[in-house]
Amino acid sequence: MPRITGNQFLAHILKGYGVSHVFYMLAIAKTALYEMKLLGIRPVLVHSEKAAAYMADGYARASHCPGVCFAQSVGAANLSAGLQDAYLGLSPVVAITGRRPPLDSYRHAYQEIVHPPLFAPVVKFDADVNSLDELPLLLRQAFREATSGAPAPVHLDLLGMAGAVTLGTEADLEITVEEAFTQYPAFRPEPSLQSVQEAALVLTAAQKPVIVAGGGVSASGAQEEVRKLAELLSIPVATSLNGKGAILEDHPLSVGVVGSYSRWCANQIVSEADLVMFIGSHTGSQVTNEWQVPPVGTPVIQIDITPSELGRNYPAKAVLLGDAKVTLQKMIEVSKPRMPNTDWARRVKEITDEWRREVTPLCDSNDVPMRPERLCKELMDFLPTDAVLVSDTGHAGIWTGTLVELRHSNQKYLRAAGSLGWALPASIGAKCAVPERPVICFTGDGGFWYHFAELETAVRYGINIIVVLNNNRSLNQSRKGYNDKASDDLWQYSEVDLSKLAQDMGCFAIRVEESAGLRPAFEQALDSARPAVVEVITDKDVVAPPPWASEKPKTEASIQP
Repeated sequence: MPRITGNQFLAHILKGYGVSHVFYMLAIAKTALYEMKLLGIRPVLVHSEKAAAYMADGYARASHCPGVCFAQSVGAANLSAGLQDAYLGLSPVVAITGRRPPLDSYRHAYQEIVHPPLFAPVVKFDADVNSLDELPLLLRQAFREATSGAPAPVHLDLLGMAGAVTLGTEADLEITVEEAFTQYPAFRPEPSLQSVQEAALVLTAAQKPVIVAGGGVSASGAQEEVRKLAELLSIPVATSLNGKGAILEDHPLSVGVVGSYSRWCANQIVSEADLVMFIGSHTGSQVTNEWQVPPVGTPVIQIDITPSELGRNYPAKAVLLGDAKVTLQKMIEVSKPRMPNTDWARRVKEITDEWRREVTPLCDSNDVPMRPERLCKELMDFLPTDAVLVSDTGHAGIWTGTLVELRHSNQKYLRAAGSLGWALPASIGAKCAVPERPVICFTGDGGFWYHFAELETAVRYGINIIVVLNNNRSLNQSRKGYNDKASDDLWQYSEVDLSKLAQDMGCFAIRVEESAGLRPAFEQALDSARPAVVEVITDKDVVAPPPWASEKPKTEASIQP
């Protein structure tokens, strides 16, 4: 075994696992970062630890490989906060921090707080690395945990505020890389043939079945299998936000995103089904609109890679423990084509057609200030066939999830699992993972203000994302309850030309106030070969319609929260 420093070892291991970028906030593992640079790994210095975690998350989701982020001891709390979205979004992020040596404990060491309670809620695996001899074992375990089963973040805490106690020594270490854990899914467990046959019988016996494709479909790369099974059995398909793109959204069997960030037509169709097949979905509150869609008592089939998720929220008539892709392949093998239930097919088309009739005038509107529906339509028509669309949470997630359809198999949708402001840094991470593809961030002014400083990061490294900024000068999704005009300052922001701010930071930037200017602005941004911001001024009085629960919501602009 070669004699090697911890700094060299860490750099070689990350290189072996295929890591191309690491995201960090000073000061941590300085010599290791230098060693990484020598090996062709690009260290990306950011403006906050939280942004570093978001970038590693975007990198992981776009590449299907672990993302890596670093922070020194004092920044550990900020980094842990940034891992919430990766944890909720099932993203394999390897977070590495430093910590004070044991002798400093219980003595009010400067800038130090206890780390394990910070990371416990947001990681799958957490370990202290007390010596260089432990590093090979625990680093390999971190990659195993991050990529196997349902992916999730992991955390290693190195000794020394900047990790130097662990990394600065030498030892005889073998550089061993476990190939299976360089990407996810690391393994594809298969269900038993008997359970597949039983599920197929339940599915084919249903008269009004619906598939709900979750994030596990995207993680597994099972989109083609979803389409094949749906076409074989003539079953309409709804998706969660994480599962958006599981079936192309102009496909006749696609009914859109279901749940609380949803099309009302998808919610109504799932609610009228006599059987719902959940694929790779936690059946949590968002995808079920607080466990109302489908109604409690609706028979379900559930496919999941994690045993404890099977039947968690809806007792299932059939469960399949396995990777989504191989499980669906087995379902296709044992299922025979069947003629569609013409009454159910007619009903599904009737509901989806009605939704399209309602939103079309809004998407075609030339109103000034602009309607966000028109912005989404123009973005959808522009979206390159290999684009990665990265969306913030809140209204950004609702608008893009419901109105920007993915119509090409190479298009990808990534969305915040709950943290407003995630999308901009996550887009930077995603672009690092897939530099050859257009990466487009969709956020509002509220989300933009969180981490706009990372535009400087993008400019400094030439990471050419496009930010589509839906600026309504407010957080109008949260205005409900503030009925008095005197309360406007509780949910509105000041008037700021954000395109000028982006321009001063070195970006290509353009401000659009009328819908006719959208397509030219998108094209200029793409052609600029620079980080770009397209600021779109939209109507603060237009809010997304509430999700359908038991009756169809209004969709007109006059909705007042």
